[in-house]
Amino acid sequence: MAGTAPIPAEQLREVLGPVLPWLREEAERPPRTVLGAAVKTTARWLAQQVPGRSVEVRVPPFVAVQCIEGPRHTRGTPPNVVETDAATWLRLVCGLLTWDDAVAGGTVAASGNRADLAAVLPLRPFRSGPPA
Repeated sequence: MAGTAPIPAEQLREVLGPVLPWLREEAERPPRTVLGAAVKTTARWLAQQVPGRSVEVRVPPFVAVQCIEGPRHTRGTPPNVVETDAATWLRLVCGLLTWDDAVAGGTVAASGNRADLAAVLPLRPFRSGPPA
């Protein structure tokens, strides 16, 4: 993510605000642009906070980022991949769902010995709980 301005924690809160009622099952799914902004911003924040190229995090159709230091992937399918849907990703990011529960429930596919994001999720601004 070289050359990209750091994403402030306040921006994370701003993009998550409109999707939180949906994540808590209190409202309908937000518009695709709103959902996409939340997914992209949070995934890019993770990549900035935990830089590297050993794990690819995919949240189709919105974003794929590489993060976590370690052996660099250069061609083909990376050996360490995390893939999930937008709702699961955002629930993990803000602490509404734990990594272990998401993996056990089958809503996260994690392959490779570095593809465990439990240590970095929820994102640091939300470690004490999801935004209000």
